[in-house]
Amino acid sequence: MIPVIGCLPFRNYFYYLPFIRTEMTYTKKFSEINKEDLAQVGGKNSSLGEMYTRLASRGVRVPDGFATTAKAFWAYLDENRLRVPLQKLIKGLDRKQFSNLSATGKAARELIHSGSFSPAFERAIREAYRELCGDAVVSVAVRSSATAEDLPHASFAGQHESYLNIRGETALLQAVKACFASLYTDRAIKYREDKGFRHGDIALSVGVQHMVRADSGCSGVLFTIEPESGFEKVMLLSGVWGLGENIVQGVVTPDEYYLFKTALDKGKYPILQKRLGGKQKTMVYAAASSGMATKNINTPGHKRRQYVLSDTEATQLARWGQIIENHYGKPMDIEWAKDGKTGELYIIQARPETVHRQGGKRVLVTYHLKQTGKTLASGSAVGSKICTGIARVLHSPAEGVKLDPSSIIVTANITPDWDPLLKQVKGIVTDKGGRTSHAAIVARELGVPAVVGCGNATTTIREGEMITISCAQGKTGEIFEGALPFETREIDFSNIRKPRTEIKMILADPENAFQLANYPNDGVGLLRMEFIITHWVKVHPMALVHFEKVRPVAERKAIAALTEGYPDRNTYFVEMLSQGIATIAAAFYPKEVIVRLSDFKTNEYANLIGGKDFEPMEENPMLGFRGASRYYSELYSEGFALECAAIKRVRETMGLDNLKVMVPFCRTPEEGRKVMGIMEKNGLKRGVDGLEVYTMVEIPSNVILAEEFARVFDGFSIGSNDLTQLTLGIDRDSELMGSLFDENDAAARKMISIAIKKARKTGTKIGFCGQAPSDFPEYASFLVQEGINSISFNPDALLQGMENTYKAEQAQAKIRLHDPI
Repeated sequence: MIPVIGCLPFRNYFYYLPFIRTEMTYTKKFSEINKEDLAQVGGKNSSLGEMYTRLASRGVRVPDGFATTAKAFWAYLDENRLRVPLQKLIKGLDRKQFSNLSATGKAARELIHSGSFSPAFERAIREAYRELCGDAVVSVAVRSSATAEDLPHASFAGQHESYLNIRGETALLQAVKACFASLYTDRAIKYREDKGFRHGDIALSVGVQHMVRADSGCSGVLFTIEPESGFEKVMLLSGVWGLGENIVQGVVTPDEYYLFKTALDKGKYPILQKRLGGKQKTMVYAAASSGMATKNINTPGHKRRQYVLSDTEATQLARWGQIIENHYGKPMDIEWAKDGKTGELYIIQARPETVHRQGGKRVLVTYHLKQTGKTLASGSAVGSKICTGIARVLHSPAEGVKLDPSSIIVTANITPDWDPLLKQVKGIVTDKGGRTSHAAIVARELGVPAVVGCGNATTTIREGEMITISCAQGKTGEIFEGALPFETREIDFSNIRKPRTEIKMILADPENAFQLANYPNDGVGLLRMEFIITHWVKVHPMALVHFEKVRPVAERKAIAALTEGYPDRNTYFVEMLSQGIATIAAAFYPKEVIVRLSDFKTNEYANLIGGKDFEPMEENPMLGFRGASRYYSELYSEGFALECAAIKRVRETMGLDNLKVMVPFCRTPEEGRKVMGIMEKNGLKRGVDGLEVYTMVEIPSNVILAEEFARVFDGFSIGSNDLTQLTLGIDRDSELMGSLFDENDAAARKMISIAIKKARKTGTKIGFCGQAPSDFPEYASFLVQEGINSISFNPDALLQGMENTYKAEQAQAKIRLHDPI
């Protein structure tokens, strides 16, 4: 504590008051800092101090360190007479075109670099560093922390500089001054202009922290919400080998893990999904003789094929994430590192998530392509928008003169140096990076669509061509050739009127689940497993069980590539299928999600990798070897066992007990009992741990013998397409007979009416799956009048179906009021 002459700020002018004497605190230990100290040590350092002092007792590990103070920064400017020159520079900034931004920033940084530390300030830094080192000189991370940083409405992510692997007092002093100068990087100046911050009001603190040896370990980012949809029950964890700059700057594609908070709370396995990233580069410490602190090396092949974290480590980080989120009372953006020498995990930064901070959105804007075209590239979607524009293939920010408001940037990766250019573009496309890269974070903050980690976009997209970015299909974003037509729809959830009849969804694609869970709904009435098997698993289950029977060499190679890294091929199927199912079950938890067991026809099964060696040829697969009859047949029973294992994993291992099972195309009650026996043999016993098993009502025998089926199953779901085709004797796939297929036919409706009446008589729940109640209000009235318990719609028909059902209930209520008999 050193006495100095004080100064008081008033607007941008400072009046020196020699009669006021204050005690100057140049540095503060993390143990002396908490979240109330933002004005003294900035957002980043106040958060580190808060976690170090308040969360260590709960197991959250934060490397020790210290911070220089805002007062020390102001003193540095005053002692070197820098305030007025800086004010003049900023006053001369071209605020319309920012034509002199680069020159202004460079001059401001040179001014700060020209200054010298006072003897007292230099001594304070040296002493704090020596105390941190103890008996040995240690490497530290030196990070900027502005007093307007990590706020709920402005993250300042990547705007200021950080320096890693700084060793020794001289190097530390140089790094501190460089951090001071980074308050005036071009991107930081532009960011403050965009956000309305006054440059002269912001001080810079510098955090000095024990360097975690992630160079020989790994590091990454943890969002405590799903960053695209804002879904609050799921966390996104990403990681790379080596130091974390590669993941933040989007240099590599990281591993990704989605973790379910409720599973953490219940002590269950929380990892819903995990995807192996390319991890092409590893950032490590450079040799002292090189003059650089760090360098990038190629990641060895065996490490690229290996996850950076074990499941146990990923779960530990998620637990810490929950503790930090609960402590701050808001979603958080967290950086972590694993020390390769000790194997210990650390939290090295935590700030509020800024994009979805408001939550509780009642108005949703959806985007839909009216047509698709030639796909030029694809990668991870950021956001859910669509845009068209002119592709500008750039190699560095220096080429930004090509940009205008019609531009879509196409580049290898986006670093913070690009930030001043990004506000004027319609979209962003990168070859590298993941959902937690700087490109993704900035795109979300700006509200523009981005597709990151494409791999080859800079070679497949031509400079100057018109392209369309679509992020409206879920987690995979696509770039199409040309300007494709699309439409937007604004949905105001506050105006939605929910009926008493349960309204559920028909879903297949897990990638849309978190977004769709925001819609008003009562759960998922039909989860189609086939989509997950086709797009995630890709392989016929029997080809995994009996790999030796797969004959085509190309298919054997494809199976070997997909299952690499798994203990066996069966585990691959179980994990991939369970991840897809669990994602949807988690999105709607605790509402019920009814998964239908596989209902491929033989010709559809044959199209899976390895499928042709296991499927018979049938003249009419629609009426052939499908549904329940497959599950106990020796031709498929081993494959069905894998389906059961996946469902068991979701319900028991992952704790998603809201998942229920539905048997399709069950021809007789006896067949139903056979399937129940096979399921029980495979660990799925009806009634145990609340497991309910439904069957589809889609065959006339299901209606005729409904009372008997009700003794076998817990509930019914009417499949109107199959029930109509089998009632009318029409193959619904036949182009010749298509004009006669009509769900509204009197005979089809009669079958449905009988099924509902029998279900009500036996006290069995019964639902309806199909589009007719959304397309035809009179069909919704028919179902309501008959007493249906639930109706399930495809997402695009959900709201109209809900409105039709509500109106039908109101009309029915009026009839009862006027005619109570």
